[in-house]
Amino acid sequence: MPSTPKPRLTHMALFVQDLDRMVEFYTRVMGLTVSDRGGATSAPVQMVFMSSDPEEHHQFVLASGRPEYATFSVAQQISFLVNSLDELREMHDRLTEESMNINRTVTHGNAWSVYFDDPEGNRIELYAHTPWHVPQPHSHPFDIGLPNDEIMKQTESHCRADPGFMTVAEREKELAKRMALVD
Repeated sequence: MPSTPKPRLTHMALFVQDLDRMVEFYTRVMGLTVSDRGGATSAPVQMVFMSSDPEEHHQFVLASGRPEYATFSVAQQISFLVNSLDELREMHDRLTEESMNINRTVTHGNAWSVYFDDPEGNRIELYAHTPWHVPQPHSHPFDIGLPNDEIMKQTESHCRADPGFMTVAEREKELAKRMALVD
């Protein structure tokens, strides 16, 4: 019997009312390190990416835009890591077979991602790491039906065009220094 991918929950994002206050709390009280921040490319939202692990670009994201008297869930998305591009494709195919609404398939430079809504409308991301890093937020569509070598080639070319491009190893080293884990 073939092995089934086992996605792992790795990060989450919350819509917040007071972004600066929340960033201050999660960095000062919870000990997270800001790894990136900026405006979203697809919505008028400011985002702050945080992590406690230099090997994970972000484990927690805060996004502006929660109304003062919000009645919707503050969870912006729930993200699950798979081990490879092949597993991501397998999960994409499974979602298609289950008639799930796939919202978008994009590369963030540091990951290939498939976004869909769960049965109650919560946004879910399945993703696999790439060997590259570009500053976040970053989003560029890709065709998950292409062969892996073509996806790799297109993603690397797209990433190298970004002035903030670096390898994951370079980014992990830089982030480890910022987290005071190395000299």
